[in-house]
Amino acid sequence: MNPISQHHDVASLVDRYFAAWNTTDAGRRRELIAQTWSDDAVYLDPLMRGDGHAGIDAMLQAVQAQFAGLAFRRIGEIDEHHDCVRFSWELAPPDGAAVAGGTDFGQLTADGRLRAVTGFIDFMPTAA
Repeated sequence: MNPISQHHDVASLVDRYFAAWNTTDAGRRRELIAQTWSDDAVYLDPLMRGDGHAGIDAMLQAVQAQFAGLAFRRIGEIDEHHDCVRFSWELAPPDGAAVAGGTDFGQLTADGRLRAVTGFIDFMPTAA
């Protein structure tokens, strides 16, 4: 076990991360972002970037609008060492097959929040 995970529940952190992606209530989503991400956090994947709480909130809101009715869920186990965490996800309708999926790599702060997440997309819908 690494020094950060000895003092912080990384599984709960990742659960909050997905809750923020899925929460459409703006106030609750901002609370989850503040609990999950450091003030200067950065999210980056091949399609988008969010900087700080406001940038991450705007990014999540845009993704929710684009993929209404779908939810992100973790698949597999969480892998962690030192201040790093890795987990895989999929985007799917309730009780339905995934339409997108990938793996995210995060860097944790000393207080157990996310400092940075780099997302990799394994598959996603193609334009018609």
